[in-house]
Amino acid sequence: MFKHYNMNQVVLPLDLEIKLQENDIAYAVNDLVENIPDVAFANFLRDTGCPAYHPRMMMKVILCAYTQSVFSGRKIEGLLNDSIRMMWLAQGYEPSYRTINRFRVHPEVKELLRQCFVQFRCQLVQEEQIDEEAIFIDGTKIEANANKYTFVWRKATENYSSKLVEKSNQMYDELLEKEIIPEIERESSEELTAEELTKVVEKLDEKVQAYDKQIEASEYGSERKQLRSERKAPKQYRKQFRDFVARKQKYQQDMEIFGERNSYSKTDHDATFMRMKDDHMRNGQLKAGYNVQLATEGQYALAYDLFPNPTDTRTFIPFLDQIEERYFKLPKYIVADAGYGSEQNYEDVIENRKRTPLITYNQYRKEKKKKFKNNPFHAVNWEYNEENDYFICPNGQKLTFRYISNRTDRYGYTRTFKVYECEDCSGCPLRSQCTKAKEGNNRKIYYNEKWENQKAYTRQQLSEKETGEIYGKRKIDVEPVFGFLKANLCFTRFSVRGKEKVKNEIGFAFMAMNLRKYNAMNTNPTIPNHNNLNQNGSKHQKLMIGTIFKLILAGYVPATSNCTAI
Repeated sequence: MFKHYNMNQVVLPLDLEIKLQENDIAYAVNDLVENIPDVAFANFLRDTGCPAYHPRMMMKVILCAYTQSVFSGRKIEGLLNDSIRMMWLAQGYEPSYRTINRFRVHPEVKELLRQCFVQFRCQLVQEEQIDEEAIFIDGTKIEANANKYTFVWRKATENYSSKLVEKSNQMYDELLEKEIIPEIERESSEELTAEELTKVVEKLDEKVQAYDKQIEASEYGSERKQLRSERKAPKQYRKQFRDFVARKQKYQQDMEIFGERNSYSKTDHDATFMRMKDDHMRNGQLKAGYNVQLATEGQYALAYDLFPNPTDTRTFIPFLDQIEERYFKLPKYIVADAGYGSEQNYEDVIENRKRTPLITYNQYRKEKKKKFKNNPFHAVNWEYNEENDYFICPNGQKLTFRYISNRTDRYGYTRTFKVYECEDCSGCPLRSQCTKAKEGNNRKIYYNEKWENQKAYTRQQLSEKETGEIYGKRKIDVEPVFGFLKANLCFTRFSVRGKEKVKNEIGFAFMAMNLRKYNAMNTNPTIPNHNNLNQNGSKHQKLMIGTIFKLILAGYVPATSNCTAI
């Protein structure tokens, strides 16, 4: 006997919600977006044209698709026809892939995503899933939607530009020397601007046209031949200067695109070429990408931003500014790895923000090793006379204070060093081991008192039990979030181009990741409640199966994503 099955029988449509499981992720998506205030959607209203899809519905559809590792607009459109949860969230509407793509890069979506993160964090605080004691900051590089062979380098552009200036000046002097054109007014004698090069081209055009008229008016072949010969040089110079104008304008445009960067991609001008992780054959990957900065707590993404800097040091202060301005008030402790440890960053957190930085510096682990502490040639291990302000080297010589040195980096931050110099290093038997200074020069020490005090403060904070435990959580808080993003969610490359559009997409990805984790943590498999869980080992196995089931659910990826879950 089979259950009744008839394709020709009319079946009345039912509410799709009854088809969803009790803890389906669609409910988490729906609750999150419904909590966004109505005022956040006011900028999407239009008085003319066809009524648009409601932005709440579009947000739910895109977020739900991202939780299923579907990032393509066409595949999201396909899910609206195939997936029950997507049909329920869209309530029967079927926006096209063009509508989906236009919406997720819309400038106003940035504010909706901010509202999502703010509402989600408030919910976590209310449910006591995070304690607001510390935030954990780290960065990762994600590949841009750009060809890896479309690079433009600042150094190469500057070299080509300098050669262009030199050659154009040389040819202009030749024109004046041969009296082909009259002298033009110049802003500077060192360089011809694009406008001045254009004037030179116009003068040469007039010269060539004058020769053309003379050739047409001439009746003798020998005279026309002579005129053509004289016209040859102005025509060649005109061709060269037209090329100079085009190249000059291109180099100026390139320098505007560079900004403070050293490279950019021709297909995505906001993307910067940076060193990615090595591939499986240990080959360095130099690709166009973005540096994604993330603040987490409890393995939830709470705030994010994008930067063109390949390193994390220069992103720290502007990222904290973004967090305070757009997301939430900074907690007491700010935790990050050694990539963020710098004098400027310590100063900003301690003095300006009145917070406690739990951030190591580059030499932190090295300084704790026995080999470093026992090395007699490291200046930090030398004896220091505080009363008379001098160091004593391993050979017993004094390094006395000489002068103050101020160093300003290209970003405008000034560091102050006290310079100490040895009285006499000549004839020292330890000279080759102690210094690499040339013969006749003595060993010098550049001592940054402010930096050394900051390092001592950091060592003290990390040696205490409470703050040491908080810093120890960093690896298990922020690092797994990036692993989940790239391995489980399969988000390893952006689908859109342009910084603002990319920022919207990474926002959708992080919120999708939050929802998957939140939904998995709140999914409680049915386990019998017995007093003795270890009886015959059976109840213990059931508990382990329930735990494993939750982890598998958090990492589940459907077959439509073309990616294997880990």
